[in-house]
Amino acid sequence: MHVPAAVIRPRLEVLAQAPVPTKHGVFEMSVFHWGEPETAHGLSPDHVAMVLGEVRGKHGVLVRVHSECLTSEVFGSLKCDCRDQLEAAQAEIGRRGQGIVLYLRQEGRGIGLTNKIRAYQLQSNGHDTVDANRLLGLPDDARDYGAAAAMLKQLGVASIRLITNNPDKVNALRALGIAVDRRTPSLVGHNPFSAPYLEAKRIRMGHSLPSIAASEANPAPRAEAAAKPVSSLPPHPDLPPVQPEG
Repeated sequence: MHVPAAVIRPRLEVLAQAPVPTKHGVFEMSVFHWGEPETAHGLSPDHVAMVLGEVRGKHGVLVRVHSECLTSEVFGSLKCDCRDQLEAAQAEIGRRGQGIVLYLRQEGRGIGLTNKIRAYQLQSNGHDTVDANRLLGLPDDARDYGAAAAMLKQLGVASIRLITNNPDKVNALRALGIAVDRRTPSLVGHNPFSAPYLEAKRIRMGHSLPSIAASEANPAPRAEAAAKPVSSLPPHPDLPPVQPEG
């Protein structure tokens, strides 16, 4: 899908576009430049939109606004579920034939890679993700969604269904003028290394996640609590239902 350069909004610039074949389909990748580099934390102002299908003017487009996580997505760290969430979202969009993944260069919830690894060291000494950030004099969550909102407006999406467990992300995008029809959970499980992190996000950061202790004690309610996660969403009204593989 071509984004006309003539209508680029202030501060937002399309640097490059190309179709990229993936195991989930051929996505149109666009690299957007937004603002200036955040030199204090080493964050890049260049963000990515991976678009599948026609989204301009469409309502209820499935969207994942995902922040960079080099540790899990490149090196396979098990301390978080970021890589699993990214892959689950892209797979669901691929199954539907329509949707967007916005990849924001906001490593470590916006504190940058160096500070993230410093926080990891504190976590290895028993602090949770929130206290580790605070001990470093950093905010619990420093992410900004201005770039995501500008990219969605540039792509011409009428409204979205946001794949996230974070109600604050929904509120932030709505405050920036994005019509979010509803939030869709992204429940991808946990492991012994990610469980403390996910519990801290649930208890201290208000993320809509099932209690790990409760789910392990009684797995049946967990299946019910995971109502309509990414992998079991109903078909988009503008698309044919996904046929099961033979």
